[in-house]
Amino acid sequence: MSFVTILLCALFLDAALGEPKWLWSRVTHPAIVMGHTIAWMDKRFNRGATRRLKGVASVFALGVSAVLIGAFFAQFGALVQIIIAAMLLAQKSLTQHVAKVATALRQSTEQGRSEVAMIVGRDTAEMDDPAIARSAIESAAENLSDGVIAPAFWFLIGGLPALLLYKVTNTADSMIGYRTPRYEAFGWAAARFDDLLNLIPARLTALIIMLAYAQAPKWRSIVSEARMHRSPNAGWPEAAMARALGVALSGPRSYDGVMRDFPFVNETGRKSLSATDIDAAVRALWVTWGIFTSLVFALALFGF
Repeated sequence: MSFVTILLCALFLDAALGEPKWLWSRVTHPAIVMGHTIAWMDKRFNRGATRRLKGVASVFALGVSAVLIGAFFAQFGALVQIIIAAMLLAQKSLTQHVAKVATALRQSTEQGRSEVAMIVGRDTAEMDDPAIARSAIESAAENLSDGVIAPAFWFLIGGLPALLLYKVTNTADSMIGYRTPRYEAFGWAAARFDDLLNLIPARLTALIIMLAYAQAPKWRSIVSEARMHRSPNAGWPEAAMARALGVALSGPRSYDGVMRDFPFVNETGRKSLSATDIDAAVRALWVTWGIFTSLVFALALFGF
């Protein structure tokens, strides 16, 4: 069975089951194992001199281990590969997490803050309703690329070894890839390698959203705004999502008690966002997933 057919099955399996509690309450999720390993490396090596070199060595060791483990499990056949790939895709869990913010926001601002804090890293204590909705939509756009399109893309390129390499790098970036005094040196390699691995998937995600919502005539504006974003990759799906929904995203927000004056993406879009806009973003996630899955099906149909 080809990588394309295996991926197609994994996409449908993930969309159908997501992350069932009955399974992950009994078995440790691979992402948790990756997280524990990275946390151990952080504690063990992120100290003393030559932190950047230690960070490079840590990312190299993680990557080699991921490739070898992926190659090992690939020997057990298509079914095992389908199951592992489905575990490392996040379409259904992403839509569920984002939809929970809309449900909570309809109940109260406080509950909306509590729920959105589960999926974003910025300060949420002072957020009003539009800021909560905007944060949820931004997270939806960014994680559509990081959690669905990118891992699927790398599986198509190199099967389980490439998928595990991407996931462990992305997990490392989410844990240590920050420009803070603690991580600026040690997390440098994780952040830069993650940027590289997401270079094509982020732009592919934006392209699919643009096609899904007939935003191709606005591609120049999307490209321009994506390039101005603080992230070299996250701005692409975010800019495309903002245009697709007709809303303004990004903008000022607080991290660790410090307000950052980031520019808006699609500044002329609506800024009075609500739970209804989060619902629209969830629909956009499924529409984009549907188009991407159709493309994978076409590749399978024509024998790629």
